[in-house]
Amino acid sequence: MHVRKNDIIQVTAGDDAGKTGKILYVMTKQNRVIVEGINFIQKHIKRSEKNPQGGRVQKEAPVSVSNVLVICQNKNCEKSGKGVRTRRKILENGEKSRVCYKCGSEIIASD
Repeated sequence: MHVRKNDIIQVTAGDDAGKTGKILYVMTKQNRVIVEGINFIQKHIKRSEKNPQGGRVQKEAPVSVSNVLVICQNKNCEKSGKGVRTRRKILENGEKSRVCYKCGSEIIASD
């Protein structure tokens, strides 16, 4: 999967196309991600002891991973601040790293 938790992403399709947000949760088996502030739904809550008022709660719903792109943070890149495709690069120590398709700079998930 080309995205990880805490990545800053841009949505490319759907009602929230063009918006950016931070990935909160990655569902690898379903190929979906939950992004902060993107794709809100209304969840109806029944009255209970825990929630005596009941009502509707607004929360984020999953988005398909094919509809998001990682944002390149490199200032020298022509796509800086926009969504870019990623590639895998094998480092000298044998580890794999994600790099920007355009400029080749490493993409690091912010914490």
